[in-house]
Amino acid sequence: MKTELSELFMYGEATQESILCKLADLIEQVKSCDYDRDEVVKAVKQQLKRLLELATDFGFDGNLWHNYIAYFLAMNENPFSLVCERKKLDEGTVREIVRQDMKHIRNLFFYDFSDIEKKLGINSFSLISAYRAVEKNKKIYNRNVSKKVRELSERLERSADETEIFNMIEEFYREHGVGLLGLNKAFRIEERQAGGVTFTAINNMDDVTLDDLVGYELQKKKLVDNTEAFVNGARANNVLLYGDSGTGKSTCIKAIINQYHDRGLRMIELYKHQFRDLSYVISAIKKRNYRFIIYMDDLSFEDTETEYKFLKAVIEGGVETRPDNVLIYATSNRRHLIKESWNDKNDHTNQDDIHHSDTVEEKLSLSNRFGVTIGFFKPLPKEYEEIVKVLARRAGLDMDEESLIREARAWEMSHGGISGRTAQQFIDHMMYR
Repeated sequence: MKTELSELFMYGEATQESILCKLADLIEQVKSCDYDRDEVVKAVKQQLKRLLELATDFGFDGNLWHNYIAYFLAMNENPFSLVCERKKLDEGTVREIVRQDMKHIRNLFFYDFSDIEKKLGINSFSLISAYRAVEKNKKIYNRNVSKKVRELSERLERSADETEIFNMIEEFYREHGVGLLGLNKAFRIEERQAGGVTFTAINNMDDVTLDDLVGYELQKKKLVDNTEAFVNGARANNVLLYGDSGTGKSTCIKAIINQYHDRGLRMIELYKHQFRDLSYVISAIKKRNYRFIIYMDDLSFEDTETEYKFLKAVIEGGVETRPDNVLIYATSNRRHLIKESWNDKNDHTNQDDIHHSDTVEEKLSLSNRFGVTIGFFKPLPKEYEEIVKVLARRAGLDMDEESLIREARAWEMSHGGISGRTAQQFIDHMMYR
């Protein structure tokens, strides 16, 4: 195994702390016949425990070693995989280098652990090669990565030679991408480190679609039209979804990501206190072959908050041009985003501000930099009733219409008023009371 690792070129960046390298070192010790059996067995089982932990995180099943090598390939960001993501690589030296790597990768994938098991008197490798995972709640492991890696693992198991593996992995990168950004839909950022930011995947985002949001057809169409242009590489605008709470603004953003994820759309959720890191975020994603929506939920600012100035510079007006593969989608209950007072309407009543009109323009300038603004407002009573009826049918709620509407009206009067969110909460209550 260590010989195969040493021969890798493009994929030879596995860290010494990786499961792959640790096991290779241990197997080399056994082959040298100069080792303490108990210590080696303990160390082997520690690495296999790490493999089981990885399987738990990603819902792997069956041959965990095959899943692990497939995961290693899927997450390995190198010059070949990064160029291949979402496009075909032309013939050249890089392809020849990787073809040679795939011979060694295939040997690692189909590595025979039986001799090591015999020498150590264990069956641990046999157990993890026929692993039966307990059924897990789908919300506690990363389904996005799990499905793609397990499918890749199954395909690699059917490969006849290194050429087939090369073709499979090239197709995988072109279809799904590579690494964290390729295999996941949505991300948050960790605290900024020296020289950049670190992304973390948002596991198992709600599987909502635009059809799940009853009504608001014009609003949905405007959002789809803009996103469709963006995904197709055409000019598109930043979008502000504003209006009453509970009307489906955030749901629309999640649904858009679900709808266009397979076409290379990704989302990065950013909080207000992270706006200072916007330039680092954009720097990290601008050269990747995906389209990124930077998502800001419930965006608004008080008079004393100045973080919006960082956002203004990125949207439009900064020295560095915003990359073509980045847009900003924001939701807010406020149309103008920055809190205004009645004094803002009257130059004469605000004696402390010499150039008061300029201050008003400053407050309005942020929202004006969103090229598309879409309003979401509370439904009328009849529209609310229609939403309730549609949601009840989808949920399979067996209740006569008159009683349903009567109870729905009583519910909304004590639960936040008329909105789509209130209607959904009412249906959830009726289903499980």
